[in-house]
Amino acid sequence: MKFCPPLLTGLLCALVCSAPMAQTRHAQALPAPVIKALRQAQVPPQSLSVLIAPLPSAPNEAWRPRLAQHEQDAVNPASVMKLFTTYAGLQLLGSDFTWRNRIYTDGPIKDGVLQGNLIVRGSGDPKLVIERLQDLIGQIMAKGVREVRGNIVLDRSVFDLAPRKDPFDDEPLRPYNASPDGALLNFKSVIYTFTPDPASGRARVRSEPPLTGLSVPADVPLRSGPCQDWRSELKADFSQNLQTRFAGSYPASCGERAWPVAYPNPEDYAPRVFQALWLQAEGQLTGQTVYGPTPAKAKLLLEARSLPLAEVVADINKFSNNVMAQQLFLTLSSELGAPGRFEASRLRLDQWWRNQFPGLPAPVLDNGSGLSRSERSTARSLTALLQLASQGEAAPAFRNSLSIAGVDGTAARLKDRQPNAAAIGKAWLKTGSLRDVASIAGYVQGDSGRMYTLVAVLNHANAQQARPALDALLEWTVRDNGSVSAAKK
Repeated sequence: MKFCPPLLTGLLCALVCSAPMAQTRHAQALPAPVIKALRQAQVPPQSLSVLIAPLPSAPNEAWRPRLAQHEQDAVNPASVMKLFTTYAGLQLLGSDFTWRNRIYTDGPIKDGVLQGNLIVRGSGDPKLVIERLQDLIGQIMAKGVREVRGNIVLDRSVFDLAPRKDPFDDEPLRPYNASPDGALLNFKSVIYTFTPDPASGRARVRSEPPLTGLSVPADVPLRSGPCQDWRSELKADFSQNLQTRFAGSYPASCGERAWPVAYPNPEDYAPRVFQALWLQAEGQLTGQTVYGPTPAKAKLLLEARSLPLAEVVADINKFSNNVMAQQLFLTLSSELGAPGRFEASRLRLDQWWRNQFPGLPAPVLDNGSGLSRSERSTARSLTALLQLASQGEAAPAFRNSLSIAGVDGTAARLKDRQPNAAAIGKAWLKTGSLRDVASIAGYVQGDSGRMYTLVAVLNHANAQQARPALDALLEWTVRDNGSVSAAKK
């Protein structure tokens, strides 16, 4: 047995510090309902990596895993990888950490007129959404700037990012494909909302946020019939950046629906949004809104802090927000003083991992969000992270960031699949999903009152069809009466 740091107690110490254990030693075979669900999805059992283990209830308490299979195999957990980014962020930056958005001017201000440029220096804030942008503009005007006789300059130099490659899985208009940015505004997305008006036979269309120059139809024809693939029926055309078209119709039976779409020209998004909101607030601008650096002579006008990291982490994990996760990941290196880079953040997280979990295989990270074909972890490493994250100052923020099964976030869908599931309200989870990955990881309360960590990852072409197998594992974990004593050493 190797030396264990003081915090690594009980099962966590065994996971990190002991010699590698056999793949299924001290754990029973997969439960029958799990095997049945895998068979129905035509997924072989060996495609499943799983480790279910009790949380120690006292220091130095050691427990055997309840269930273990391929727990040392490096697999792609999809968005479950966000657990590494968020917990490292909470530990390295602190739950109360905030990003600081700074506004500068490079000319005199008199009678509400700025004779020069207004510089918005982005901080990498992951959630600078419309409401907060409107508040920021209100603060600028309260400081005496209502007219800019120059340009509005957006400085995004806090991150140093290479030009974007092809979008993930060739889905450029999916909001999950929004790329990180030092001056990220509103996730670079437009939300189109369709509201039926039966009296006119039309559905009203509105879009937000406002973008300077964007033209959107005021309405589309209504049609009768069921509400099925309504997005396809609209026959949308987003190929022209500033001209959205809908050649189809909208089913009245759908009621009001919203359709988030990534803006087709993301480089153009932030300048158009900021300028539109500035003009909407009755601000005046003689120049343009452009990207650029903060001049050395510029003077600080105000500083606006972001939401605290604990709230940001909750959005990242509960709703699996990819671009927010990448913003946090890049911040791990930008906070050291140099522009944030993916490579530098990977190095910092790797060093943190080796300090916290000596001897345990480090996760392989790409962008920190799980939206990647190269990111990898073992169920054993994820379990070690969950065990450690259940204690210490960051524990409340971390657990509160997880989706409650059948109640909120991405795990709310459990109630739709299984309305009477025993796990509803008794599991705190991060879910993951790619076209060939289905995964869950988090904490589960058993019927006995015992708490467990659960990590389960499916890597297979039919992974999505096999999600009922993960639901079955979750139910099996809850139904622990009679199994607790058998798991104890």
